[in-house]
Amino acid sequence: MYTVLVISCHPDDMEIACAGTLLKCKERGDRVVVCHLSSGNLGHEIIPPDELSVMRAGEAQRSGALGGFEVMWGGFHDLEIYDNNKESRDKVVEVIKKVDPDFIITHDPNDYMPDHTATSKLVFDACFTATLPNYHVGVEGRARMVPVYYMDTLAGVNFNPTEYVDVTPYIDKKLEMLECHESQIVWMRDHDHIDFPDMVKTCCRYRGFQCGADYAEGFRQCQVYLKGTTKRYLP
Repeated sequence: MYTVLVISCHPDDMEIACAGTLLKCKERGDRVVVCHLSSGNLGHEIIPPDELSVMRAGEAQRSGALGGFEVMWGGFHDLEIYDNNKESRDKVVEVIKKVDPDFIITHDPNDYMPDHTATSKLVFDACFTATLPNYHVGVEGRARMVPVYYMDTLAGVNFNPTEYVDVTPYIDKKLEMLECHESQIVWMRDHDHIDFPDMVKTCCRYRGFQCGADYAEGFRQCQVYLKGTTKRYLP
C-alpha cells in the first residue's frame, strides 16, 4: 500500500522506537525500508571500531530479515554526522530520491545525542531538497513532498506524542529484533547500567497506558507547510 522510509542514526534505533509500527506496516502490505546513517562503530567499550562496524552491520541485517525490511546504509561513522554541510545533506537526498517514500520516520529534533539531532535536521532539509528535479546528486529525478513523523526519544524524555500506534501483537517480535543487537545490549548494561530490552518494553507499556493499549509506540508529526495531510499513514 505505502512505501515507508525510516532514516535512523544507528543500528538498533529503529528497533527501540518504531519496530512494532513497521511490523504492523509490513502486515498491511507496505514496503518498509530502513536506512541506518551511521555504522555505530563507537558503541562499545572493548570492541574496536572497525570490528564493531562489521558486527553491527550483521546485527542490523539479522534484525531486518526478521521483520522483512529492506536495510540500507548512509556511510557515516558515529559522531561524523553533521547537519550543516552539503555533503551530508546530499547523502540523505540520494536515499530519499532512491526510495521515493510515501512517508518518512526519523529522530526527534530534541533527542538526547548529537548524531540523533543531526540526523533529524538532515532529514528535514533533505526531504524538501529531494523534491527538486534540478538539484543533482548521485540519484536523479525527484521524490515527492511527504509527511515526516518523529519517533520517540530514548526513554521518552521531553517527547509528547501526537499519534500512537498499538503494537501489542508485535511487542514480542519487536524485542526479538532488538535482541539481535547483542553488542548494544552489553554496551547499555556496561555503559549505562540498564537492562536495555526491559527498558524498551517498559517504555512501550507506558505509551500504551497513554492511549488505552497494552503496548504502543508514540510519534509526533512534523507540522510545517506542505507536510500536513488528511490521510492517516501510520497503521
